[in-house]
Amino acid sequence: MDNVSEARLQEVHPELARRIHQLADKCAANGITIRVSQGLRTWAQQDLLYAQGRTEPGKIVTNAPGGYSAHNFGYAVDIVPGEDGFPVFTPDWNAMDSRWQQVLMLAKTCGLAEGAAWRTFPDRPHLYPEECPTNPDDTLRWIFREGGMQAVWDELKIQGQ
Repeated sequence: MDNVSEARLQEVHPELARRIHQLADKCAANGITIRVSQGLRTWAQQDLLYAQGRTEPGKIVTNAPGGYSAHNFGYAVDIVPGEDGFPVFTPDWNAMDSRWQQVLMLAKTCGLAEGAAWRTFPDRPHLYPEECPTNPDDTLRWIFREGGMQAVWDELKIQGQ
């Protein structure tokens, strides 16, 4: 994986990082490279994204304000595939893109759930450990406020495969 991805993976749950590395290896074996385009986000960064398309210019890209995204707790990443002859790591979240279909199929074999399967607001680049909640709840927010990120990770009990 490239240095950008590695730096982002340093900030997320270690087991998530391991699974993304496993996915990257499987993708590479199939001629696809991936980059982690988003990893950990602060609640303030999440609030800025949430404002986009609402109180700030741009297209709505999230339905989660700060504290309501798995990114805020280090158990989700967004990825983007690259391919020879295609602009490197150009986001193309077209569900019919064969690269996405292959990446999402391989993600499942690495114990990753996908935001692409969400019914109301599909989030194709979003991956997280399958045993984790889709969205953090009040309990996780309280644990974070009281004990920080490590306390949240301990609560999630994400296990290696």
